[in-house]
Amino acid sequence: MDNFGSNLRGTRRDFFSRLGDGVHGAALAWLLQKDLLGSPSPDHGRPRVDLTPLAPHHEPKAKSVIHLFMNGGPSQVDLFDHKPTLARMAGGAAPRDLLNQIENMEQVGTLMPSPWEFSRHGKCGMELSELLPHTAGIVDDITLVRSMYGEHFNHEPSINLFHTGRTITGRPTLGAWVTYALGSENRNLPGYVVLEDKKLPVNGIQNWQSGWLPPMYQGTRFREKDPAVLNLNPRERLPNPLIEAERSLLRSLDRSHRMERPWQPDLDARISSYELAARMQLAASDALDLSQESEATKEMYGLNHEATASYGRRCLLARRLVERGVRFVQLFIEYQIWDNHSDLKKNLENCCRKTDQPSAALVRDLKQRGLLDDTLVIWGGEFGRMPISQLRDGGSAGRDHGPDGFSLWMAGGGVKSGYVHGATDDIGHKAAVDRVSVHDFHATFLHLLGLDHRDLVYRRHGLEERLTDQYPARLVHEILA
Repeated sequence: MDNFGSNLRGTRRDFFSRLGDGVHGAALAWLLQKDLLGSPSPDHGRPRVDLTPLAPHHEPKAKSVIHLFMNGGPSQVDLFDHKPTLARMAGGAAPRDLLNQIENMEQVGTLMPSPWEFSRHGKCGMELSELLPHTAGIVDDITLVRSMYGEHFNHEPSINLFHTGRTITGRPTLGAWVTYALGSENRNLPGYVVLEDKKLPVNGIQNWQSGWLPPMYQGTRFREKDPAVLNLNPRERLPNPLIEAERSLLRSLDRSHRMERPWQPDLDARISSYELAARMQLAASDALDLSQESEATKEMYGLNHEATASYGRRCLLARRLVERGVRFVQLFIEYQIWDNHSDLKKNLENCCRKTDQPSAALVRDLKQRGLLDDTLVIWGGEFGRMPISQLRDGGSAGRDHGPDGFSLWMAGGGVKSGYVHGATDDIGHKAAVDRVSVHDFHATFLHLLGLDHRDLVYRRHGLEERLTDQYPARLVHEILA
């Protein structure tokens, strides 16, 4: 037989040659699909693209996270890290190792102590600045880490480092990793919600991207003003049976379209997003309805005062979202208002005025509702500030970036209460005692959620990608309750 059919001619050798190409091509495609799409799941090698709750690696302390990210770099020496030695050395020359980090030497001033008073608070006697009177009221519920350190002097790489574990762009953020690993407890709301401010932070939407994880795990933005979610309600109200018939038809068409186009994570994520949007019409409207809150609660968060209304509203929304099973909620604040290069006194007081009361109210509210034990609250920025003055633009003195030593605090979710961890050197420049790197923080944060940072892996292009894959990371056992 010299041909295979009337429209396809060739020898038996041609047939088996082509058949071999097909077998080899299929084998190659099977091998490459893991590199192209990441680690396969039990569903015929297809990566998971949904928010179904998954079991953690070990028993978790926290089920959800509220991340109060203070973009710009809050000054540890003016808020959390009292340095009497710095006061005694006021006006002196900066140490040489500090000067080696400075980019604009013409702006360098002298050693500058904090102009604000510090005092001890709570049963634990934690020392805080007078700028944080409301945080002072919750010190017995928080762990304050005074020995954080990063690895870059500039905002963009440092923000990347804190959110993704690397200073480079394009990697999954904390919320994306968490929702990928654990899913969400509420199928009618996003697993990862971002409560943005009037102006996007530095790095913009990269701060909540999913990187090379499936797009389903990126953050969903809720606006600062009403309506927080656009187009949440349909323009015309149709009878419920008709709405359900439409959705049933759409699901059927989506399934057909998806089956004809396998291995398309962007398509899977888009379809899942549309389905979630339909379910959100009731769930999100309820979560965003602050009229359900008492006047006492609104007052506690500062909703009745101009300075605190915006941040207070978002802190209250964060509580309502985790209360309804959202896994990760992240708040940003006005571009980078903590970046106080000049006019330190005016600008830092403004930052604290806006955020101190709402942040403390969130912890109090979670605690009184029995939610703090399994909700981890994180407060902090990408780095701190220098203990020297910066003279810029003819204004009064400010402080430059300080990545070698800074502070953050955590509450609930398995961390100790009324505990201070680590210390910087005598002038507040470098983390010196019980140092905690950003990667150490990530390992500890994941541990509290029941995840081992070494086992949280996404296989991509032959690599095992991790949140903590750049440097060795240690679990900070000392802060665990």
